[in-house]
Amino acid sequence: MTTFDDREKAHEKKFEHDQELAFKARARRNHLFGLWAGKELGLAAAAAESYARDLMAALPAKHADDALLAKVSADLKARNLPHEHGRLHVELDRCLAEAKKQLGIPR
Repeated sequence: MTTFDDREKAHEKKFEHDQELAFKARARRNHLFGLWAGKELGLAAAAAESYARDLMAALPAKHADDALLAKVSADLKARNLPHEHGRLHVELDRCLAEAKKQLGIPR
């Protein structure tokens, strides 16, 4: 193999690794967001955990963020709990930062 081939393989491995970390961070973020939403809905710890897992399982592969925000927004609205769409985005960003921290991923 040439040096160019070695370098290309190294870049491919790094890209693959970065994609795997991004997937794990988004999955963890979604779980944390589901736990937060469950707490906002007034669910007990076990029910909030179940809510977070159900929320993650229901997400489509495409447009998952939009679906996640829409579902939580609808659930909050169904319980007549005040919320702002911007607040949900802020919380989602906070959950991503926390997920990266938990996984040891630099910001």
